[in-house]
Amino acid sequence: MYDTTDVLVIGGGAAGLSAALVLGRSRRSVLVVDAGEPRNGAAAGVHNYLGREGTDPRGLARIGRDEVAQYGVRFASGRIVDASAGPVTADDPVGFTATLDSGGTVAARRVVVASGARDVLPDVPGLAAQWGRGVVHCPFCHGWEVRDRRIGVLVTTPFGAHQALMWRAVSAHVTVFVTDPALVGERDLAGFRAHGIDVVRGPVREVLSDGDVLTGVVLADGSTVPLDALAAASTAEARVTGLAGLGLVAADQTVGDVRIGSALPVGPTGATDVPGVWAAGNVAAPMATVIVSAAAGTTAGAAVHGDLVQADLVAALARADARTPAGQSTR
Repeated sequence: MYDTTDVLVIGGGAAGLSAALVLGRSRRSVLVVDAGEPRNGAAAGVHNYLGREGTDPRGLARIGRDEVAQYGVRFASGRIVDASAGPVTADDPVGFTATLDSGGTVAARRVVVASGARDVLPDVPGLAAQWGRGVVHCPFCHGWEVRDRRIGVLVTTPFGAHQALMWRAVSAHVTVFVTDPALVGERDLAGFRAHGIDVVRGPVREVLSDGDVLTGVVLADGSTVPLDALAAASTAEARVTGLAGLGLVAADQTVGDVRIGSALPVGPTGATDVPGVWAAGNVAAPMATVIVSAAAGTTAGAAVHGDLVQADLVAALARADARTPAGQSTR
C-alpha cells in the first residue's frame, strides 16, 4: 500500500513523465506507475523532437525518469488492474483508489492517464516482427531513415493512396500493394503513374526478413518483391484496461466514416469527462508524436496542479470558517 499521493500518473512515457515533471516541480506528491511497454519501444530513435533528435526511445524515458526523480516523484513498476472513484482525504470530495498487478494499492487525489495506445497491425505473417524497424507507418517519423530506398506501401485503408504519395516524397522507388481495388480510385492510379509509382494488385502473403532486416514480401502467387522497407497502417486502440471503474470510456476515432482507432475524449487541458481525471499522449491522441505527447503531458500536469490549488483553497476557507466564532467572518 502506497501512502495517499496528490497525483497518480498512469504511464511513464513522454506524456506521463512530462506531467510528473510539472507536478513534482510544483511540490506535489506524485506516483508514476509504468509497465515498461512503450508504444515506440521497437523504434531505433525518436524523431522530430527538437534537442533529442534520434535518441533511443527507452533511453529518452530513462533520461526523463532521472530528471523527474530529482523533484521527489516516485515510481512503481507494473500496471493498474482496477480503479475506483471516491474521496481519499477528509478535505477533498474528489479522489481515487487503484490496484496494481502486484497487489499493491495507491490512493490519489487526482489521476493523469498517460497509458498510451496499442497498435493493431494488418494480419500478414512476418509483419509484426518487423514493426518499428523494417515495417514503418509514419513518413515524418521514419521517412528520412528509408530515403532513396525501395519502399513498399501496403494499402489497407482509403488513406493508403495519400500515404503512398507521402512516401514518394522521400524515395523514387515506391511500390504500392493494393489489397482491395475499392480502396484506390482512378485518380489515385493516375497519380501513381505520374509519380512513377509501381502498382501491384492483390494481397501480400508474407513479409520476408533476413535476420533482423526486412528483405521483401511474398505475393499471393508465390512471387517475391524485394524491398528495404514496408509502410503499413495500424489501428491505434487506447490502453484503458483496468480503468473502467473510473468511468472512462474510449471513443471511436474516425476520419470521415473510416474508423482508425479509439481514444479517451478530452478537453483542451486534457480533462476527461470524469472530474479529477486528465489524459495525455496517445491514449487521448493516437496520432501524436513524442514531442506532442510531451507537450500534452505538460499541459495536463499544470491543469492538475491548478485544480488542486483551488481544492486546497476551498478546504482552507472551510477550516477557517469552522474556527471563527459565531457572528464573525474571515471573508
